[in-house]
Amino acid sequence: MTGWYQYFKEFLKVFLVFVICTFFFYYGLKLMHEEYEDFHRYDQPKGNAAEVFQLEDSHWVDRLSIFFRLGE
Repeated sequence: MTGWYQYFKEFLKVFLVFVICTFFFYYGLKLMHEEYEDFHRYDQPKGNAAEVFQLEDSHWVDRLSIFFRLGE
């Protein structure tokens, strides 16, 4: 009977540690989500911003070649 009791006691300890760690992980993620929820990454820039990307009219074969060469 003591072997079964020891097994149950160890299982309960591991389960309790798992539940506590899961609790902290969940509420940590929830806290981080609340922190960054109102953070707008794609707002229009303020001040004298310059556009740095211009789309070139290239042939589709050239684009396909670049795709296969770079593996994008």
